[in-house]
Amino acid sequence: MKSSADMQQALEAGRAAGIAATGGRNADYIPFLASVPSDLFGLAIATADGQVLTAGDADYPFAIESISKVFTLALVMESISAAGVRDKIGADPTGLPFNSVMALELHQGKPLSPLVNAGAIATASLVVGDNADDCWAKILECQRAFAGRKIELSNEVNASEQSTNFHNRAIGWLLCSAGSCYSDPMRAVDVYTRQCSTLVTAADLAVMGATLAADGLNPVTGERVITPGNAAPILAEMAMEGLYTYSGDWAYTVGLPGKSGVGGGILAVVPGVLAIAAFAPPLDEAGNSVRGVAAAQAMAASLQYNLYNPPRR
Repeated sequence: MKSSADMQQALEAGRAAGIAATGGRNADYIPFLASVPSDLFGLAIATADGQVLTAGDADYPFAIESISKVFTLALVMESISAAGVRDKIGADPTGLPFNSVMALELHQGKPLSPLVNAGAIATASLVVGDNADDCWAKILECQRAFAGRKIELSNEVNASEQSTNFHNRAIGWLLCSAGSCYSDPMRAVDVYTRQCSTLVTAADLAVMGATLAADGLNPVTGERVITPGNAAPILAEMAMEGLYTYSGDWAYTVGLPGKSGVGGGILAVVPGVLAIAAFAPPLDEAGNSVRGVAAAQAMAASLQYNLYNPPRR
């Protein structure tokens, strides 16, 4: 385990790298995201033993967006098992953009990954509940348990997304036609849209990631959130598809399971040790935070954590 001084040094390295990174722009296909100040930049580290260190705008609440896919996956895995998720949804990268319809067509309607939109909608359709509100309540409670605090839905973000989610509705019907949606498809899209519309901070994300690092035990609250052993397949999914079409480059340069969201969040997990989180709204062409990726790379390198290049004994 690294010392507090090591982690503070990593935060400083991440901040310098992020400030030096240029380019990108806010997501504009969701009106709310386009309005977020593009100069915001926050970093956080949370350890598997409960330490939380932050820098910059780490307490600024932003839309969790696609990072929510990780936690709904965890919820569904608790009810149907990791093997059930792999059978119904898949565990392979698509090689195509996160909202690709072509990926569904090429694979006879199977999403392949719960971390792309089609797979996330299919995952939302597997949440048990009598109606959309029941399913949504379970997802919200899961996010809160991972963060260790009362995460809330942003009505403004949700309204902005629900009024522009036509592409995802089309994906929902395609899933339904292929037998890969396990509830009413429009209910699944509604629930999926809500899960993307909660507000989190970089500090929240770090604690959520640290809960995965600690194999499902929230290190801040002491609450067991998921069954021991279920974190491993979740992290495997993150390693394969967590940063969309940049996932291979991320593995090559960072070497940690990660997940991004078009709200500007980035999460990276060192199993058994800690999690790194970053927030900066401008995105690259793949949909990942430009400054967040640069910061996470610098922080992981500073801490010398890379699953594929462990420190020599």
